[in-house]
Amino acid sequence: MYDICSMLTKKQKNLLLFINKKLRGTGVSPSYEEMKNALNLKSKSGIHRLVTALEERGFIKRLAHKARALEVLKLPETASANDIYNSFSPSVISGGLDTQNIKRGVNEIPVLGKIAAGTPIDAIQNEVSRVTIPEELSKNGEHFGLKVSGDSMIEAGINDGDTVIVKKANTANNGQIVVALIDDHEAMLKKIRKKGKVIALESANKRYETKIFGPDRVKVQGVLVSLYRNFQ
Repeated sequence: MYDICSMLTKKQKNLLLFINKKLRGTGVSPSYEEMKNALNLKSKSGIHRLVTALEERGFIKRLAHKARALEVLKLPETASANDIYNSFSPSVISGGLDTQNIKRGVNEIPVLGKIAAGTPIDAIQNEVSRVTIPEELSKNGEHFGLKVSGDSMIEAGINDGDTVIVKKANTANNGQIVVALIDDHEAMLKKIRKKGKVIALESANKRYETKIFGPDRVKVQGVLVSLYRNFQ
């Protein structure tokens, strides 16, 4: 039997995926105006009704400490793999990535080395350079950077040589791209999916298989929020 409370209309699903995309791309909830424009609605009252419906069905939560801030609790079971990957469109930070001549300031974060499938954790524990991040990100938690090595996440818009910006966290929602620590030894940049007592770490490249682990083997270190693109 289907739980009527978990079923979404097309507009509700589209709004949920848009909110999820915005949160992953910038770390900040979209405004009602942005949501209205994304769904081509004429008024914000329609968005208010959709947001309320998503909250009542347990897909999102409004955060009391911040005006209009939203948290995505889950994505619909009917969302396809393309929906999930397309809901993360990395926010490419504009401006040059100059790690040699950066002015030190509050918006500066460390880059902790390269990450690929099975990277030893000690390889990403030491600072190798520093980059600056936009002010809206720096105000939204503690962040660190990692240089991407390989093509395992290219279908999520993450290329070899990019520098990903990761918000420190020890939990993540299904479908989020995370830095996961395996057996306290290896670190991976993967999409996380939890089902029962099993945790799946998925690549965004069909050439790589999904890795399955027990819950006690995986520790989330952070959630991907943005990146610097390497255009060379």
